[in-house]
Amino acid sequence: MKAHAATTTAVVEGEGFSKFSDGVRLVYSKEIEFKALPNMRFMQFANVKTELGVEPGLTISMLTYDNLALGGSLTEMTSMQTQALSGSTKSITVSEYGNAVAVSELLVQSSFDDVMASATTLLGRDYAMVVDCELRDSALSGTNRIYASNGDTKITARKDLVDGCNLKVSTIKDAIEILSTNNAPKAAGGTYWICFVHPHQSRGLRDDSAWINASNYGAPEQLFTGEIGRIDDCRFIETTLMSNGACASTDPAYDANLVKGAGEVGSTNQTNIYQACLFGDAYFGIAFSLPVELRDNGVEDFGRKRSLAWYSIFGVGKLHDAYGVVIETA
Repeated sequence: MKAHAATTTAVVEGEGFSKFSDGVRLVYSKEIEFKALPNMRFMQFANVKTELGVEPGLTISMLTYDNLALGGSLTEMTSMQTQALSGSTKSITVSEYGNAVAVSELLVQSSFDDVMASATTLLGRDYAMVVDCELRDSALSGTNRIYASNGDTKITARKDLVDGCNLKVSTIKDAIEILSTNNAPKAAGGTYWICFVHPHQSRGLRDDSAWINASNYGAPEQLFTGEIGRIDDCRFIETTLMSNGACASTDPAYDANLVKGAGEVGSTNQTNIYQACLFGDAYFGIAFSLPVELRDNGVEDFGRKRSLAWYSIFGVGKLHDAYGVVIETA
């Protein structure tokens, strides 16, 4: 027999009403994080800092280091010259995020489903979507931008993209050339570049002879969430959250600036635009002032209504602009 949330996940606070205890709330908060992880793509590559207190102005500082000046040969009996660590702090502004659901006591008591457990699953998915969308927007704010070529013709502006300017291996190599020139460190332990693509963009890459499906890797490797394959030293993560102008306006990936016909006079888009992002290590980060929590709304309508919400205080930001490249294609 199904155990109702009213008897298994709460302590009685009054006649006919039950409220989450602090202990149970903590368990469900962790469950939200656990259920959110399979839906997170960008989070697994973000530099994370958790700070319970914030600086004046609701900012959290994240320290990033620059590459050392090149070393060299040494001369016997001559002291080695030292150099100071060079770095900078990036201030990330944090703000409140959250979402809530409400159910009636009648539904909880009469449903054949564990309504409260299902609510945490939905809240976890929503939390994952919100965090990943914020990190996506940060990643796509990079100033290094390239465009898919039109056959052998190089494209240098969004307005010149036309149908057929799809993501190609040559486009990936152009992006990697920029990162290598900028001495950007690779992600995944300094071994691989990471590229986020929309399924529409990855479709053409899968037909290229250079493509290796994730299921066909020659050596056993821990796959990232959403990983579909690799080309040379670049591993691809597929997600429908990548910004584009072809999806419905209600889709989280929709960007009005990428729609066919959008843009200023003389520079309107000739096709719907899709964005991808290729980056190395320490490209973007997320700072938490308050990790995600599950919260209830106390006694409502004499215990006839229950409301649950996820709530968090965090902020995202770009740490090294030179370590990422935004790719735009048709």
